Amino acid sequence: MSGPTASGATPVSRAMETIRGLRAELAALRGAQTVAVVGVGLRAPGGVADMDGYWRLLAAGGDAVRPIPEHRRGPFGDSWDEVPHRGGFLDEVLEIDAPFFGIAPREARALDPQHRLLLEVAWEALEDAGLARHRGTCGLYVGVTGQDYREWMPGESDVYWATGNGHCFAAGRLAHTLGLTGPVAAVDTACSSSLVTVHLARQALATGECDVALAGGVNLVLSPRATEFAARTGALSPDGVCRPFDARANGFTRAEGCGVVVLKRLADAVRDGDRVHAVIHGSAVNHDGAASGFTAPSVAAQTALVERALADAGLGPADIGYVETHGTGTALGDPIEVEALAEALGRPGGAAPVLLGAAKANLGHTESAAGVLGLLKAMLSLRHRAAPPVPHFTTLNPRIDLAGTGFRVPDRLEPWPAGAGAYAGVSSFGMSGTNAHVILGGAEASGTAAADRAVEVEGFEVSARTPAALRVYAGLLAVHLTTVKDEDYPAFAYTLTHGRAALATRVRVAAVGGEQARAALEALAEGRDCPAAEFLDPGAEPSFTGLPRRVLTLPAYPWERRRYAPPAGGSGRRGPGVDQLAHRRDRAGARDVLEGDLDGEPPLDRGDELDDSEGVDVEGVQ
Repeated sequence: MSGPTASGATPVSRAMETIRGLRAELAALRGAQTVAVVGVGLRAPGGVADMDGYWRLLAAGGDAVRPIPEHRRGPFGDSWDEVPHRGGFLDEVLEIDAPFFGIAPREARALDPQHRLLLEVAWEALEDAGLARHRGTCGLYVGVTGQDYREWMPGESDVYWATGNGHCFAAGRLAHTLGLTGPVAAVDTACSSSLVTVHLARQALATGECDVALAGGVNLVLSPRATEFAARTGALSPDGVCRPFDARANGFTRAEGCGVVVLKRLADAVRDGDRVHAVIHGSAVNHDGAASGFTAPSVAAQTALVERALADAGLGPADIGYVETHGTGTALGDPIEVEALAEALGRPGGAAPVLLGAAKANLGHTESAAGVLGLLKAMLSLRHRAAPPVPHFTTLNPRIDLAGTGFRVPDRLEPWPAGAGAYAGVSSFGMSGTNAHVILGGAEASGTAAADRAVEVEGFEVSARTPAALRVYAGLLAVHLTTVKDEDYPAFAYTLTHGRAALATRVRVAAVGGEQARAALEALAEGRDCPAAEFLDPGAEPSFTGLPRRVLTLPAYPWERRRYAPPAGGSGRRGPGVDQLAHRRDRAGARDVLEGDLDGEPPLDRGDELDDSEGVDVEGVQ
């Protein structure tokens, strides 16, 4: 046996040193893979447009499912009556602030409303992160499945319909508009798409491919055809009610939504003074493999998925206190999912309490947006330390076996149970067999608000694309200031000045506190002269550069939306004369897209005149 070396080291001490080194490397690797959620944007049924609105719906056990609104039937009219048409519908999806994004009217009409929604929600997510001026390497991963808008196409396709539809263009247009230069990809794994994007974005951050990443998904129900196909599978609820885990579960109902999260490595977020909504500690993606059927879920695959995500996070089963399930409310899917969770978490966790949630009971199944909306629900549950009720749950499905577990389905807003783990899991499974699971932890409290009390604030900047939008924005901010505490005023000033983009109509406001700021903003909103407000040239240098970075939630940008739709009677129903006119017009306009001459305000030409005789559907600012 070897003795000590000249340095006094023994084989055992050298082995222990090696183990310590390996542990340090593993800790560093996990640190690089720990990701902060620093920004959020979303739309969901029930008028949900931000996290506070989402929580109000969830905490009240609200059900946002309804019959399709009449104005949403589009060119298909009574055809909707031939399919299940209760769903989680957004109010209006054909509107967009096209000039804001540099999109000409004729191009906007051909642009898939899913792409329109992504533009808005991604912009709002970057604003929420205080990174609207970010110019570093930023990646983008977009989950998108449906292509219903192609069925609205009026006759022969053209370049605008080609680039305005298609999954790759959803991601590509967004990256182009925002100036993103990192890895960019559209992801279609069916219902798991948006949670898979979170996993991919986390990997890109860990390998250093980007410093910031956007991940999320979108889904709109724009044609009855896809609903007809889903109904044929037997997956849709005949009465349009989604009842996860319940004995009466008979399928899901289709729904719409969009969610985007902004991600950074946690160490970078802390270094940069970012506000952290939640922390992603682990994630995993796998496939069902050779299951009993191509679209059938697999207990073994789902169990392995959750176990892999736990290992990736360095956590154990007892660390999980809440799971936002896939929870489609199908007779086959729910028992398989709960059995897999029982194998991975419930029984190995020693029957520790674990609450099970399912946002599909509130919203319907938002398909390619479902994973990210589930992620946002789990983030809210961690923030409020409570689990919302699952609507329509009264009696446990007799096929679900909870023996040996501490699983419980809340029927009211339930505080985080004593003895439950501090982390949450989120599951999303695709009909194609691709599964994803993400493990979240809450954000640690920051003491920066107290430090900001000593900061002397001289004022802030506020801007919008147009004077009209600026007046609306100023009014929203003035109202919001009534809820801002004095110690948060420096964060208000920083977020507006440096966390939002500097747009064409830009004002510097001199205000040392909330009262002065509110008075100046009210004057701007009403169009009155205000000595404290100075309009700036677009290229002016930024003001108030000494403000410390602290991001505050503020009202989202006030979009000046207009409605853009194909000429009346779309979906191939127009007369040939109108089709030929539109085709000649758009062939001439194609050069504008290919040659990239849409800088600034998109020009109007012959094809953009708002002439009802050409069937152009462009309505006034909302």
